[in-house]
Amino acid sequence: MTQDEKPQNSTAASDSIASPDGDDIYRFIIDADNAGGRLDKWLSDKIEALTRTRIKALIEGEAVTRNGEVFTDPSWKLREGEEYTLQAPPVVDPIPEAENIPLDIVFEDNDLIVVNKPAGMVVHPAAGNWSGTLVNALIHHCGDSLSGIGGVARPGIVHRIDKDTTGLVVIAKGDRAHQRLAKAFSKHNIERVYEAIAVGAPRPGIGSIDAALARSTSDRTKMSVVNLETHRKARHAITHYKIIEAFGRRRAKLKGDALASLIECRLETGRTHQIRVHLSSIGHPIVGDQVYGRGPGLSGLRPGDAAADKAKSLLQNFRRQALHAKSLGFKHPITGEEMYFERPAPEDFQALLEALRAL
Repeated sequence: MTQDEKPQNSTAASDSIASPDGDDIYRFIIDADNAGGRLDKWLSDKIEALTRTRIKALIEGEAVTRNGEVFTDPSWKLREGEEYTLQAPPVVDPIPEAENIPLDIVFEDNDLIVVNKPAGMVVHPAAGNWSGTLVNALIHHCGDSLSGIGGVARPGIVHRIDKDTTGLVVIAKGDRAHQRLAKAFSKHNIERVYEAIAVGAPRPGIGSIDAALARSTSDRTKMSVVNLETHRKARHAITHYKIIEAFGRRRAKLKGDALASLIECRLETGRTHQIRVHLSSIGHPIVGDQVYGRGPGLSGLRPGDAAADKAKSLLQNFRRQALHAKSLGFKHPITGEEMYFERPAPEDFQALLEALRAL
């Protein structure tokens, strides 16, 4: 198809045409079924490679035409028969620079490095976080030895944990180690155990959450539980959990219940936000989770005694998900040696546990 040709089926998914300068061109003709929808939302639903925020910026930046004329209103309500063209220039990410950021290195050899990541550190550069990331620190520490498979923005990165999740991450130093570690992750041959402080206590105390995940249709920064058989972008996800401790049982409203619990989670799959979404989906979100939780407090913590007041104060100031990647086990990608690493949760997590235990 040339740039001057129109799609044969305008009601189908978008046609993406590579232009000579490397831009992507998308063309659509609005049919009756899509009339009335908002332009930026409709385009973001059609063009999976672009977020709604990015599309809105492109519309306002005169990258969209309607019936051959530049159109800049992202909130426009679509009308049947309108023809839209969006020309999206390629996004060029800045190349991350080395930064002298201290690292808690658990293990390092010529092939890989295992790091205990602190809360607040993003794993790799992305929009809004182009510096201060684990990758910036690794480039400074490792120089040019990191694997290039992940691209210039993600050298050596085989897996990730969220910005405010703490704990163990393994990074590949060479391409062969990267390929083999990535294969082990894809085949679920990596042992990953997390600790989470959750609201309430799941029943039963030991179980598995088998619930497919996909990006939320209302907020692309969030994940949601979806039907694996009917959702075309669903990804199979399984989390095995076990209650380690339960806190505040005598303060809970229901007999046998608890105000909070320390839960061990073992990942069978490793999807974005998996543990956070899974625990929230069964009614026990992680304490402090600003995205999938219920806020900082726990119902049942009434003022009047020192233990409750201290716990309530810590909860109100714990503004991140109480989630820690506790242990990591795998075969060394080059030598085949069995590797196992474990690190305790950081001080703020431990202080919250002690306050909850006092209940």
